[in-house]
Amino acid sequence: MADVTNELIYDVLKRGQEQLVRIQSDVHGIREELSAIRGHMNAMQRYIQLIYDRIGTLERRVDRIERRPELADANA
Repeated sequence: MADVTNELIYDVLKRGQEQLVRIQSDVHGIREELSAIRGHMNAMQRYIQLIYDRIGTLERRVDRIERRPELADANA
């Protein structure tokens, strides 16, 4: 069995620390990407809500127009 020296332990710990730094960097990048995705999703939700609002406005206008007596008589 190989002798375990302080130098060997130091090398193993140093490699472990380097790997940890790479993992932390990767996690930071993933968090940034998730934040960007979250921002895009929020923007899409706002645009969809605006579309629903516009459709609702148009439906109310059409309903009001259809209730006008002179237009109702013309359709009959």
